[in-house]
Amino acid sequence: MGISDGIKTATIEGNRDKTLLLIGQALDAGMQPGDIIQEGLIAGMTVVGERFKSGEIYVPEMLIAARAMKAGLEKLRPLLVGKTVDSLATVVLGTVKGDLHDIGKNLVAIMLEGAGCKVVDIGVDAPPDRFIGAIREHRPEFVGISALLTTTLPTMRETIAAFETAGIRKSVKVLVGGAPVTQKFADEIGADGYAGNAAEVADKIRSLK
Repeated sequence: MGISDGIKTATIEGNRDKTLLLIGQALDAGMQPGDIIQEGLIAGMTVVGERFKSGEIYVPEMLIAARAMKAGLEKLRPLLVGKTVDSLATVVLGTVKGDLHDIGKNLVAIMLEGAGCKVVDIGVDAPPDRFIGAIREHRPEFVGISALLTTTLPTMRETIAAFETAGIRKSVKVLVGGAPVTQKFADEIGADGYAGNAAEVADKIRSLK
């Protein structure tokens, strides 16, 4: 088994210490940080996402794997200064105004980072202006809007309408999700895509790129 496969396996298993040890060995062997990220960390989290979608693993196992991946990324990022790693997409993520739930949003952020996306998380209780400011600053290809409370679904509609008013709606693709959100509702409010769980979001982004 090659060292990239070892990093991939350690990430899947959520073995943070082994992931970091193997990354150190890979660097000593002359592997490029970008290759370690793509072939080890991202490849591992791709498997984790597939297992989560199929019901083989659950949220706790996914979070443990994500912890190993994030530790690896933190070790490698300082070595990437001045170098570019192919990014799947830049995504602004937030939970709508009036809703303080963040577990689903945080899982989405983990899965997107694990798929090679740059994630800009604007937090919870985010009014339309905060989304608009982040879109103008970071120029993402995608915006992910989350809502867990049925009472905040109208706010999701208002947020997308605010993008239209601000003249930025055509510059981004909008993905929506959360427990009360359905494909039908996503279509009604003019979203570009809907994901039923965190592991589906990266697949949706790939299909819409």
